[in-house]
Amino acid sequence: MFVPIVAILVMGFKWVKLTPEGEKVRVLEATEVASCRKLGKTTVSVRAKLIGIKRNEKKVKRDLEYQARNSAAADFEAGDTIVVISAVTDGKQKFDVYKCVNP
Repeated sequence: MFVPIVAILVMGFKWVKLTPEGEKVRVLEATEVASCRKLGKTTVSVRAKLIGIKRNEKKVKRDLEYQARNSAAADFEAGDTIVVISAVTDGKQKFDVYKCVNP
């Protein structure tokens, strides 16, 4: 009985928080970045399982997006936009990073 209760509690936690800089990074579709300057790619990862139990898929995707937004702001001098370029696989996902504001 203890393990299911812990698992439910842990699955409800928010794992990745947006930094103030990451909050400013937009998530767009590939068709929306034609006039932007591509800065590079980022691959992010989060835990997809906890105590052998799969985490909620929506929460994993949200955490990956938050991680990518934080990465774009911190690791790329002018990154202000990300675009998903791969599916989620084992808690990993790839994003392109762009500068769209005053490219």
